[in-house]
Amino acid sequence: MKINAQRLSQHFTQMSLIGKIGETGTCRPAHSPEEKQAFELAASWMQAAGMQTHIDNFGNLIGRLDGSKPELPVLMLGSHLDSQPYGGRFDGVAGVLCAIEAITTLVENGIKPERSIEIVSFADEEGWRFKKGLFGSKGILGMLEEGDLQRADKDGITREQALISFGCDPTKLKESEYAANSIYCFLELHIEQGPVLDWGNKPIGIVTGIAGPLWLTVKLKGMAGHTGSVPMPLRKDALLGAAKVIVGLNDIVTQVPGAPTVGTVATIDVFPASRNIIAEEVVFTLDLRDIDLERRNNYEKQVRDLISATAEQHQLTYEISVDTMSEPRYCAPWIKDIIRGECETLGVDAPELMSGPFHDALALSYACDYGMIFIRCKDGISHNPLEFSSDEDLALGTEILYGTVLKVLDKQ
Repeated sequence: MKINAQRLSQHFTQMSLIGKIGETGTCRPAHSPEEKQAFELAASWMQAAGMQTHIDNFGNLIGRLDGSKPELPVLMLGSHLDSQPYGGRFDGVAGVLCAIEAITTLVENGIKPERSIEIVSFADEEGWRFKKGLFGSKGILGMLEEGDLQRADKDGITREQALISFGCDPTKLKESEYAANSIYCFLELHIEQGPVLDWGNKPIGIVTGIAGPLWLTVKLKGMAGHTGSVPMPLRKDALLGAAKVIVGLNDIVTQVPGAPTVGTVATIDVFPASRNIIAEEVVFTLDLRDIDLERRNNYEKQVRDLISATAEQHQLTYEISVDTMSEPRYCAPWIKDIIRGECETLGVDAPELMSGPFHDALALSYACDYGMIFIRCKDGISHNPLEFSSDEDLALGTEILYGTVLKVLDKQ
């Protein structure tokens, strides 16, 4: 291998100590002291490779290796270093650390590209702290929406306040946006976060596209009452309504056997949350994803109809807000061809597969061509401290990423 697998492994070990929970878990919230510490460590490795580093006003860490023709659109690589509150050591981290290793190897081999290269650790890809992800990658493209800075976490801290504490200036976001056509293409390496590669005993996968995520927040409101005295026919039980919607969502997304559609309700808040008071208000998040946009749109209509019918049946009022909505986005065929060629050169049988989870590449796809390399993860476990990818698979993926970078640079 041209890349330094031992150095790469050491970098993963060092990064895993920041925000460590338990033996193998990670908690690095977006715009937090833990993420800042992770940025400082990653930046030190970027600087060792000759890159200039800074944190922009969206909270993105950016390392840049200037090319001999800096006027050319930049080749961008990366992922994210923020984690889920109960996350693992590899989600997002692999995309940043493997990119650093690939570019470090390029520099060590005396390769001086004409096109500048940037590695980005994007801010708040995960979206759990402020209930909306891809903040940094959408931000640099001018794709933020009204109210994004006012979204608050569970402690009432707004994103704007968090950014200021992080050292950013939310009044100067425009200065951190990228001009149109200034990014040549984007490459992201990521653990699969699913079981397909592990089941097939394949270390590497070539991504065909990213399923379009739809995130809704649903509020159902009824009437509180004593659980011992209000007759069943007279109740306006918001939690009962929510339960029917949750079960109904599962029925909707499983209509077509074998289809990759997924639907999930993962958070639910009940008011007033007393064991002997009928629930007056329930707020829950709903996550619907599919690579087939027509089918997803059809299922969204069915979900909305179900919520309306359930509210009417149980005399509830309801509100539905859209937090995230993106169409499926497909990887550039020419980049897939390069990745496939690198796999064949190394004798790697790499299947093609779609990504159910979204990634920063989803946002970048609106600005440039993109390609993704998946790394096998044990049992498909992710967003969990048990998340695991081997040093060997990560090194192999980095070697393929390195070869891909060289081929992309050759297409000047």
